[in-house]
Amino acid sequence: MTKGSNKLTYDNKIILAPMVRVGTLPMRLLALDYGADIVYSEELIDWKFLRTIRRVNDVLGTVDYIDRSDGTVVFRTCAKEKEKVVVQLGTCDSERALQVAKLIENDIAGIDINMGCPKEFSLKGGMGAALLRQPEKAKAILSTLVQNVKVPITCKIRVLSNVDDTVSLVKELVSTGIAAIAVHGRTKDERPQHPNRNDTLRRIAESTSVPVIANGGSREIEKYADIKKFRDECGCSSVMIARTAQGNCSIFRRQGQKELDTVIIEYLKYAVDYDNSPSNTKYCIQNMLKELQETPKGKKFLECQTLEQICFLWGLGNYCRKKELEYQAKGNLGRRQVTPNMFDPSPKRLKLDSTSEIVELGCAFIRASYSQDSDLPKTKLIAWCSKNKIKSPTYETIHEDKLFRSIVTFDGKKYSSTFWEKNKRFAEQGAALACLCSLGLVDIDSLIENGSVLQ
Repeated sequence: MTKGSNKLTYDNKIILAPMVRVGTLPMRLLALDYGADIVYSEELIDWKFLRTIRRVNDVLGTVDYIDRSDGTVVFRTCAKEKEKVVVQLGTCDSERALQVAKLIENDIAGIDINMGCPKEFSLKGGMGAALLRQPEKAKAILSTLVQNVKVPITCKIRVLSNVDDTVSLVKELVSTGIAAIAVHGRTKDERPQHPNRNDTLRRIAESTSVPVIANGGSREIEKYADIKKFRDECGCSSVMIARTAQGNCSIFRRQGQKELDTVIIEYLKYAVDYDNSPSNTKYCIQNMLKELQETPKGKKFLECQTLEQICFLWGLGNYCRKKELEYQAKGNLGRRQVTPNMFDPSPKRLKLDSTSEIVELGCAFIRASYSQDSDLPKTKLIAWCSKNKIKSPTYETIHEDKLFRSIVTFDGKKYSSTFWEKNKRFAEQGAALACLCSLGLVDIDSLIENGSVLQ
């Protein structure tokens, strides 16, 4: 099957660029609301995609690609963006790239191969900008996809230091039959403080038969009118925006940009509606706030750990809580329900050296709920032991598939949280919290209120 059955085209488009940790579903949908024509995902590595399982999430109305080992959402999409979303793939192998493409092609509008990332991780793996020096390998990847995948295939590169060499490379890549090529106007060694090589982009556009997407103009784009100005200066078909959109996604609005707080609120609603991870949501808002993180509100924001805590600062606390309860009632699988081998029909049981019965409670350790170290569950449990002359508790931690769960032995009995955590420290705190709850040594109503304990 060849490309062309998909309607996505790249002429005269304004595009949300692929951005690490920023190009997740809430930001993509927000960009589309504001006027972006096409939205790219963050770069997703081929081997990471290949260990996922595709799952239709009826509660959220999404299609999720879930990491089999730890339940992490690698890629989440929905019907609203299906005809506009392009997955950017990090790869150095045509067969792996094709495997991923066949896995996702029915859920997306296009696939882009990252050939411009200058980061050490990509270069050492033979991906990103490393492919600029291996044109035959780059062409093999593109040709394989073009000839076997039904959605349009593109690639994103950086310019080389020599203009003629860049034009020659682009012609080689375009010969594979790709639908368009995005070009960042800096070399792999140049950074945002260096001027974008707009003249080189013009040369490329004049020498190429497919749409050229100009990238790298964030220093020149401060308002919507600047987008057209940048495109005309580069002589390209379309414009791809990264840093400016990262700071205020409403750059895509013809009517002008919205106030930052309004953008954050509208972003947060999507984050809540699509159960975006708190850490990713926080990262995206940090990139919006920039120096405003030093304000009183910004400092409170930096202390937040849960989505509800973040939403509270922008007047959406009740909205978030209501949605979370609604999704929980409908059976949505939240972060706290992630277990090892969650997609295995015969999941492993918790194994202990001892046959002692374990008291298990749904207790999640949420670090932001504890303002002082003396309030931490482990600390409180040790203090209580000391006060009552009881032997200090001991912890046994199980590590499976990148997840941790601890069992605390206290006064001859064992306690554990039913939740698996991402690190050993949090797992031990969760076990201590389960113990404190069982003994009635903490206010369980307040823990239920902040989401630390499930009712």
